[in-house]
Amino acid sequence: MKFTKFLPYIGAVAIFALASIIYFHPLLKGEKLNQSDITQFTGMVKEIKDFRADKNAEPYWTGASFSGMPAYQVSAYYPNDFVRVLDRTLRFLPRPADYTFLYFLSFFVLMMALKVNWRLAILGSLAFGFSTYLIIIFGAGHNAKAHAIAYMPLVLAGLLWVFQKRYILGFLVTGVAMALEIYTNHPQMTYYLGFALIILGIVELIHAIKEKIIPTFIKQVVVILAAVLLGIGANSSRLMAMKEYADYSTRGKSELTINPDGTKKAASKGLDKAYITEYSYAKLETFNLFIPRFMGGGTVEKLGEGSNFFQTIEDKAGKKAAKEYSEQALTYWGDQNIVEAPAYIGAVIFFLFFLGVFLVKGRLKQWLVAATVFSILMSWGRNFDILTNFFIDYFPLYNKFRAVSSIQIIAELCVPILGILALKQFFSSKISSDEKQDALKKAVYTFGGLIIVGFLLAHGFSTFEGIRDAQYKQLPGLTDAIISDRKSMLFMDTLRSLFLMILSAGVLWMLLKNKLKQGIAVIALTVFVLFDLISVDKKYVNEDDFESARKIEKPFTASTADKMILQDKTHFRVGNFTVNPMNDGSTSYFHQSIGGYHAAKLGRYQELFDFQIAKNNMQVLNMLNTKYFIIGNDKGEKQSQLNPDANGNAWFVERVKVVGSANEEILALDSLNTKQVAVYQKDSSKENDIRFPKEVDSTARIQLLKYDVTTLTYQSKTAKEQFAVFSEIYYKDGWNAYVDGKLTPHVRVNYVLRGMSIPAGEHTIEFKFEPKVIQQGKIISLSSYALLLLITAGGIFYNQKKTKMNV
Repeated sequence: MKFTKFLPYIGAVAIFALASIIYFHPLLKGEKLNQSDITQFTGMVKEIKDFRADKNAEPYWTGASFSGMPAYQVSAYYPNDFVRVLDRTLRFLPRPADYTFLYFLSFFVLMMALKVNWRLAILGSLAFGFSTYLIIIFGAGHNAKAHAIAYMPLVLAGLLWVFQKRYILGFLVTGVAMALEIYTNHPQMTYYLGFALIILGIVELIHAIKEKIIPTFIKQVVVILAAVLLGIGANSSRLMAMKEYADYSTRGKSELTINPDGTKKAASKGLDKAYITEYSYAKLETFNLFIPRFMGGGTVEKLGEGSNFFQTIEDKAGKKAAKEYSEQALTYWGDQNIVEAPAYIGAVIFFLFFLGVFLVKGRLKQWLVAATVFSILMSWGRNFDILTNFFIDYFPLYNKFRAVSSIQIIAELCVPILGILALKQFFSSKISSDEKQDALKKAVYTFGGLIIVGFLLAHGFSTFEGIRDAQYKQLPGLTDAIISDRKSMLFMDTLRSLFLMILSAGVLWMLLKNKLKQGIAVIALTVFVLFDLISVDKKYVNEDDFESARKIEKPFTASTADKMILQDKTHFRVGNFTVNPMNDGSTSYFHQSIGGYHAAKLGRYQELFDFQIAKNNMQVLNMLNTKYFIIGNDKGEKQSQLNPDANGNAWFVERVKVVGSANEEILALDSLNTKQVAVYQKDSSKENDIRFPKEVDSTARIQLLKYDVTTLTYQSKTAKEQFAVFSEIYYKDGWNAYVDGKLTPHVRVNYVLRGMSIPAGEHTIEFKFEPKVIQQGKIISLSSYALLLLITAGGIFYNQKKTKMNV
């Protein structure tokens, strides 16, 4: 086999690496991208990282956030995790260039599965990887989402090889790709990928029925399911931990039937509908998939000195004020609360998509068009509630995810695939010139017409008013000025999309008339695609977003209040009320915080916050051992405040109040003296529930001797059996309690805390975090890897033997 045969593929990989590094070139200077979510994440994981460095082990629990929670969805490494080794090998570039490289590489493999020429495959890979949505998510720090998106094309490649009857290759690629996809730990993106796969399966089934090849289809489905199951099995520890935690998290079912204001709570097994659809695309907003600032771009954009907004402020408040306010003008006029940037797929690649609609034949086109339309309809969320509500109410797991607009990722994937397939057909000598010419004309008329229709609809049915325009009313004429600028942005970007379409169509027309060679046409289209996408991408993620590595790795500086609190070496918690404590990772960087930053908190803890902490219930803050508060003074400076009434790490209560429901338990905290009384929700599934001590020993003592994240050691001394409450979060599927080394039952009290009866005498009490899912998952993972390799090896052996027999 000649080495030169591989040169184009080696060259493609080199181009992808170069493109990734060039776009994020500050990485070459050692700088890092400033990502808001990652900054908060850094605070959340500091305790976990410190534990790893100190113990050379995984904690699987963090006590630094939300008073304590499993670390499965925060940061966790699992045993026998060979997928992680493979992923790390593929992501050899610094972040986020590693993810863009994966975008390109994964899409290139998909193009190979579709038998696309390597030149077009490179073009398609760059179009996919530089799609604006895939770049802007780095700015917000959605690395896990980017990671999951990056492996989507690889999964599709595996399935397509199976449907092409290349069973061994398809089985292996599907299994490995699915293992990598799940490893990325972004269930929402993987779930959305499932819709694309289901639609592909339906198209293949219809084809099989028409061609009367059902047995072949069943065989293909079995191969795919086996590969997918082994890919899932390779991630057993991760998935089992995720499933276990999901039931206790805000994604799980709440036991409460009331809201914090006492009103009846709507029954739901998942997230609230309003929360799920908070980020929904408006129907008209869909036009920004190919007209970048159709709705004004991001929530805020910089406007130049020539803008009406700038000139209006300059006339009335001077140039300095105009410059300041124009840096972040509210240009977005849609109804979403925050939009980082438009999910722009590109005018050039969208034009090629329409060319594919008219030129490409067969079930691949049917799948890609159906999946694209489906994702757009679903992204409308609350703006197309008939469809959205159906999926929320009846489709499994759909109600577990929010921000439904992100399902557009299916379109982000399918549009460039069909666009490149269109070029493959256009370059093919098997298609007549008349057919190509006809398809080209139809694509120009349809896509050009769609651009113009979008422009007319915006002007005919919209006021161009944004949801935050009220703040501009203080300056007369300013609202009219920003509306005028929004209209101008729409006009200019409409012209831009039309111009790029005409340029692209012109290249193809010249190719058709033999006035241009294919190689030149590919280069020209590649240049158009790169200009189209990168010029938009750079508005939102560019070199200005990079900072020194030192500042990114240590994003928080201890304030005077932090330094004062850090002098206290005992174990306690801190409530930082200078920020939203439920949306803050900075406090966890220095202290054991009652707050944190994570989308999937423990459900009961979120409810405790909503019902009690948000109402400043000091008894609840005391039971969480909130020894210090961080508050702001008159000068806006942070200052620490000692809470002398904090209950401490553990204490004996005089009595336990038994209630029958979660409603009663959470409401009992309204007036509970948590130092003296604990509230316990009776377990209705047990005929003989636990017995609580009746007699009070005023001399009883209990204290924390050692805190070590996964092991807490206490010492007790009592004359009589007593009931102790521990200011630690209850999590039954992991924490075990031992009295003098003997496993002893403990229960949940005060809605979120641990409690247990302590026998008379002197005792050592230990709480150890010993999650069973990790060990169980480890064995399944290892078995899955072995089966994946054995089946593949067996298939290769069988094929070779069959070939020899045929010879």
